[in-house]
Amino acid sequence: MIVSLLLLQAIGNLYLPTLNADLINNGVIRSDLAYVWRAGQQMLLVVIAIAVVSFAGVWLSSRVAMAVGRDLRKEVFDSVLDFAEDEFANFGSASLITRNTNDVQQILNFVQVALTVMVLAPIQAIGGIFMAMRQDLRLSTLLAVAVPLLAVVIGVVMARAVPLFRTLQVRIDAVNRVLREQITGIRVIRAFAREDFETQRFEKVNRDLTSNALGVNRLFVVAMPAMMLILNISTVSVIWFGGHLVERGQLQIGTLSAFLSYIMQILVSVLMAVMVIILVPRASASAERIAAVLAVVPSISDPVNAVVPGQPRGGVEFRSVSYRYPGAADAVVADISLLIEAGCFTAIVGSTGSGKTTLLNLIPRLTDASTGLVLVDGIDVRQQGRNALWFGIGLVPQRPYLFAGTVADNVRLGADSASDEDVWWALEVAQARDFVVELPGQLQANVSQGGGNFSGGQRQRLAIARAVVRRPRLYLFDDSFASLDAQTDANLRAALLRELSGSTVVVVAQRISTILDADRIVVLEAGRVVGVGTHGELLELSAVYQEIVVSQLGPVARS
Repeated sequence: MIVSLLLLQAIGNLYLPTLNADLINNGVIRSDLAYVWRAGQQMLLVVIAIAVVSFAGVWLSSRVAMAVGRDLRKEVFDSVLDFAEDEFANFGSASLITRNTNDVQQILNFVQVALTVMVLAPIQAIGGIFMAMRQDLRLSTLLAVAVPLLAVVIGVVMARAVPLFRTLQVRIDAVNRVLREQITGIRVIRAFAREDFETQRFEKVNRDLTSNALGVNRLFVVAMPAMMLILNISTVSVIWFGGHLVERGQLQIGTLSAFLSYIMQILVSVLMAVMVIILVPRASASAERIAAVLAVVPSISDPVNAVVPGQPRGGVEFRSVSYRYPGAADAVVADISLLIEAGCFTAIVGSTGSGKTTLLNLIPRLTDASTGLVLVDGIDVRQQGRNALWFGIGLVPQRPYLFAGTVADNVRLGADSASDEDVWWALEVAQARDFVVELPGQLQANVSQGGGNFSGGQRQRLAIARAVVRRPRLYLFDDSFASLDAQTDANLRAALLRELSGSTVVVVAQRISTILDADRIVVLEAGRVVGVGTHGELLELSAVYQEIVVSQLGPVARS
């Protein structure tokens, strides 16, 4: 459809100079007013038709370009959603944001212009050459000089521009990364009086981006005047040589006028193509970056034939499990065999860096074990569909994150269909009801991005409510009580034991007081299990656990 409209527009543009030549030669020079009137009407109709067709073509090309941008953003977003931690670390969040915004926009801009210009320009240029040769073959020899010169300029521009635009996109990534870090870490920057250092850091990446952009602009500052010079010299040459032919009676004035119009159409078409070609290097660099995201095969994916547990109760088993981060020399957790019984409260403790969080992340497949098997309800997690697996798990991460919206929106992320009563129940279990009641709007109270308008303890309790409202068979708490005071911690644990009876609860904890009542405590040291038992049993049998207890509760706790 677009090609047809642009073809009609090109035919109209090529037809106008011929009508104009006939008007001058047959009407104006001979003073034939009737012919002038008829030719003028034809030209007016052609101009109106060109305007309508041009509007329709631009409108359709804009819709197509917007659709391409929409689909590309969706494809990139969907691909990123399937990324595992390793893929995120490989690209970086700042680069992924740039690829789904700036890079997509560059391709969109190219498509929008290319749909019109890259179709119209060749038709108009080739048609213009044919029509110019029809008017006068001698003057057409000027095209043999002008067009190759333009081609040389375009070739030089392309050769220099492609690497510059690739570097430009990388430097946009750098600016986004630094800016994102500074906005996220503004409190740390102010606390350590690092404003001047961060200012210099931003100025450096900003200067690098500016320098690269100036290099691109300098290239086109030279290229565009060179092409305009060729265009203007060609026009002057046509008028000069054509004027001599008119003077000798070998060429009519109308024909010279038409030939001049065709020359202008040809060279302007080339300039239009150049404007698109200018966008090609940047669009090409952006397309490569987007293709790199879309080409990624996620390291964690759903099996072809997912297995559904027959009686899901939330039991977890580790069989000779080890995990090593990509590029790391040593495993974070090594040769762990462990059974977490369904319906029990199991705690995991250990010193910092002992692998507690890593072990917990293997259960919902946030990462996959390097060796060994992780089973939930007796089925290897790699044989289960991820959505089905996640639906049966309530995860509270170590760093709680809230999304912009309302309190109810954030809690209902755990269960879309949760009623207000369910939300209030979850808030009460998580010991968050008291402060939510005092908020203006209560459940409809505003939550800023990241939960910045709440304290750390409040964010933590809302994150716990988000997991509780789902009522899953398996709860995973990754050091989720560290931000709570002792009284709130005790009340929360009592509420969880009361309300979540029958569910499997796995708690990673730093504070021993949090897990004293656990049915089973797993002690990790340097990525290995060094003790399993109740609090009393471990006090007698595990030296590592004894050291942790003594460091927190004192020597009396050993007795």
